Amino acid sequence: MATKIRLQRNGRKGYAFYSIVIADVRAPRDGKFTEKIGTYNPNTNPATVDLKFDRALYWVEVGAQPTDTVRNILSKEGVYMMKHLRGGVKKGAFDEAAAQAKFEAWKNDKQKGLEAFEAKKAAEKKAAAEARLQAEKKVNEEIAKKVAEKKAAEAAAKAEAEAEVPADAPAEETTETPAEA
Repeated sequence: MATKIRLQRNGRKGYAFYSIVIADVRAPRDGKFTEKIGTYNPNTNPATVDLKFDRALYWVEVGAQPTDTVRNILSKEGVYMMKHLRGGVKKGAFDEAAAQAKFEAWKNDKQKGLEAFEAKKAAEKKAAAEARLQAEKKVNEEIAKKVAEKKAAEAAAKAEAEAEVPADAPAEETTETPAEA
């Protein structure tokens, strides 16, 4: 039986979510499978992979052929690295402890890279927010300046109107006084 490691599509339209499965090559994409070894969610940044590492390694060593996408996923998760190191142990290049140490070093290096990526992304997000805040402050200052100019113009017009009113005020007062009497 020819075996493939491939993705099985789940999720709704426009929001794909995949299961990583072991299946016969003749089985349909979303059909019967032998074993589910993980999930893959490309909608997050970075993509989320939940993988049963031991089972994936077992199937790769047994000879199951992954699709191109699954090969990339397994490579990034370190399955092929561990397969390579186990091959070195079988040939006698180094022992199991050295292989495990090399794998842990590789895994830690990868984790540092992911943390650096997340830190860079957070810094970019913070810088973008700061830029938006500065732009909004600039716009608010311009609006405040226009409002101040408008209020100053209104105050000048009101002062001008008040300056004209006292000259007319005695005439108005005289007309109002007889009306009261």
